[in-house]
Amino acid sequence: MRFLPFLVAVLLIRGGAGPGARAQSAARHAASADAFPASMAGDSGAAGSVYVPVDSWMYAALDRLHALGYVDTAYLGLRPWTRLSIAHMLEQSADDMRADSGNDEARTIYFALLRAVEPDRRHAASGGAYAALESVYEELRGMSGTPLRDSFHLGQSVVNDYGRPYGNGFNDYSGLSARAGAGRLSLYVRGEVEHAPAAPGYSPALAEFLSDTVDGIPFAANPVQDTVPEGPIAAAGAVRVMEANVSYHLLNHEISFGKSDHWMGPGKGASMLWSNNAEDIYAFEIDRVEPLRIPGLSWLTGPFRYDFFVGSLKGHTYPNDPWVHVEKISFKPTRDLELGFDRMVIWGGKGHEPITLRTFLRSFFSVQNVPVAVKDSRRDPGARFGTFDFSYRIPGLRRWITVYTDSLVHDDVSPISAPQRSGIRPGIYLARFPHCEHLDLRAEAASTDTPVSSAQSGQFLYWEGVQRQGPTNKGFLVGDWVGRQGKGGQAWLTYHLSPREEVQIEYRNAKAASAFIPGGTTQNDFAAEVRKRVMETIEIYGRVQYERWRAPLYMPGMQSDARAEVRITWFPRE
Repeated sequence: MRFLPFLVAVLLIRGGAGPGARAQSAARHAASADAFPASMAGDSGAAGSVYVPVDSWMYAALDRLHALGYVDTAYLGLRPWTRLSIAHMLEQSADDMRADSGNDEARTIYFALLRAVEPDRRHAASGGAYAALESVYEELRGMSGTPLRDSFHLGQSVVNDYGRPYGNGFNDYSGLSARAGAGRLSLYVRGEVEHAPAAPGYSPALAEFLSDTVDGIPFAANPVQDTVPEGPIAAAGAVRVMEANVSYHLLNHEISFGKSDHWMGPGKGASMLWSNNAEDIYAFEIDRVEPLRIPGLSWLTGPFRYDFFVGSLKGHTYPNDPWVHVEKISFKPTRDLELGFDRMVIWGGKGHEPITLRTFLRSFFSVQNVPVAVKDSRRDPGARFGTFDFSYRIPGLRRWITVYTDSLVHDDVSPISAPQRSGIRPGIYLARFPHCEHLDLRAEAASTDTPVSSAQSGQFLYWEGVQRQGPTNKGFLVGDWVGRQGKGGQAWLTYHLSPREEVQIEYRNAKAASAFIPGGTTQNDFAAEVRKRVMETIEIYGRVQYERWRAPLYMPGMQSDARAEVRITWFPRE
């Protein structure tokens, strides 16, 4: 396995850490396990910090801790978070945690998270340089049947997977991640070697129909499209940079460039604007990583956080190489209520309009409908999408139930002003059961099948008359896997063995309307997964999934596919 060379090399590199160093690390670990943190010593506000990838166990743990009534400064609709921002959330919750000595489940989660970010607290306090190998992993995935991998049309069998290649047969992903920092500067890198077998793909007739009729893209002039997986599809085997970014910390902002995760909604199953369903893009970003209080205004709205990033979308042919910018602002009027507003614009592209400061500013400030003649010209402000989300811990049950909603609209300022034209993803999270503190339940629904999209055969949400491949990167939607003019939902029942270990069963359903895909589509997925630490530094993750799907336009009758995977990850101690 390709995992073994990585492991051998890393062990050789780290072989210089002798018994004394390991003893000091163990002592620090023990000390942090039973002590509440004080405010960080030194000028921690001048220290940079890397982001925690959105597929980390830490987000599920923080979600639970928030739903149990703590970490009030966590902004669920604006992720990822930096390691130091997580440390600050925990520090600011220390008094509440100390006062509530009877909540053993919350305290266990709290201290597990505190141990995870303790190295970052030390680095920030000392101000010195550091470098650390974060993880080394090997993932083996076997699939049978005919899985779907077309989020723009017929559906996906594997979702929120960074757009990794997959197919019937043996799939393999070997990777590692590392981070480093010095003062205000920080660096994060994550890469992997990927292999996926060849696949038959769509027939030429189906590819032409989806392109010409469904997407409105002349197939003869655009025969190769990432959004239409026409076959045969060659086997995949390449090295991919998953994340790679360098950032500078300035006035509680991380100013960065590179590939970074983004998750712009409060849901677990998807974010309607931006998620990890597609490969990350290279972008320039300015992110307010700590809450901001504005004198006077924050008396009414509470503290703010905001984020901005801009970069290029790949895999587009109509037009080729457009760019995208995203802005979000979230605020918390109360400790239990969070509100968020996003805006995303896709603009430019070869043969349509150039990517310049002028065209960027035009798209940034445009908030009104424009005539078709303008859309078809070099004065096009771009494809504009807006979202609104909220999360709320129910009064009287604030340590039990959290409700939340994510919503998306196209060519309107906000879903609040045009609810009938908006897609929506509501959810509810029961963080514990009576007499069973380790068990939780979450359920979410999703719909992009609005009355407007029904009248236009899917050519509304996640599609635009000029930017016809919509918010996709290398063929995958960057937003919700429910896709264009779809309905669906998910539910998870999870038993937490510890903050880093769990057993979970999941159900997922997705349907595309027959007005969008002739005959419609239906997917039903049933899955179970286990995450277990066999040692402090070794995690084993396993998942089995069975899917039944129907897409008469593609294949007659009911089809099925199955997936089984195992991932072994080594997390070196610092």
